[in-house]
Amino acid sequence: MNTASNPHIATAKEAGFLAHIAYDSVIFGFDGQQLKILISEYHNTKLFALPGGFVKRNESLDDAVRRGLFERTGLNNIYLEQFHVFGSVERYVPEIMEQIMVGSGKAPTPEHWLLDRFISVGYYALINYKDVKPQPDELSDSCEWYAIDKLPRLMLDHRQIVTKALETLRDNLDKKLIGVNLLPERFTMKELQMVYEAILGEKIRRTTFQRAMLAKGILKRHEKQFTGKSHKAPFLYSFETPQ
Repeated sequence: MNTASNPHIATAKEAGFLAHIAYDSVIFGFDGQQLKILISEYHNTKLFALPGGFVKRNESLDDAVRRGLFERTGLNNIYLEQFHVFGSVERYVPEIMEQIMVGSGKAPTPEHWLLDRFISVGYYALINYKDVKPQPDELSDSCEWYAIDKLPRLMLDHRQIVTKALETLRDNLDKKLIGVNLLPERFTMKELQMVYEAILGEKIRRTTFQRAMLAKGILKRHEKQFTGKSHKAPFLYSFETPQ
C-alpha cells in the first residue's frame, strides 16, 4: 500500500513525505484534432481531478512530478514546466480528501496528515498523445483523456489550474518549440498549424501561418509525404533545435 494514503499513518514524516506540499499536473496531448488533458476519477466519489501527488522527503519537487507522470503515462523525458503556485485558503476542504480516502476503503483518523492544508505547485507537461496508455493510481477508477473544451466538473480549484496552465502555454507558444512535444518527429505544416489552432482556440489563415513559421528558421524540410496524388503530397518538417 502507498503510505501516502495509509489511514494508520498520522504524520507526513511517518509516511516519508513533506508536509503541506503537493503538486498538480496538467498533462497536454494532441490527438490530431483536439488539445486534450488527462483527468482522473476517484473511486466511488464521482470526483474528477488533475493527476497529482506528494513529494518524498528524499527527492526534489521536479523529480516527484516526473515520478507521478511516469506512473500515469509510462513515459520518461517528458517536457515539463512549473507555471504557478496555488495556495488560496479556499482550496483547503479536508472533507474532500476524506471522501476520497473513504471511497477507496481507507477511513482516516481526524489528525491524518492528508486532511491538513496543502499548497500545490502547478506543472504542465507536453506529450505525444499516441505514445500514452494512461494508468490510474490506487485511489482512482480511471485516468483518461478529455478534450480541453469538454472537461468534467473538476474538484477544488483544479479548473482554475487548467485555465492558468492553458494561459501559460499560449504565452509560451512563440517563445518555445511547443509543437515538438505534441507531434511526431516529422510532421506536415498542416499538422503543426492544427496544434497551434488547438492551443489558441481559433483558426489561423494557412498562408499567414506557413509564412510566419518558415520565417522563424526553426523548421527543417524533408521529403514529401506520399499518401495520395503526388502533386498534392505535402512536405514533411522537423524542428531544427530540440527543446
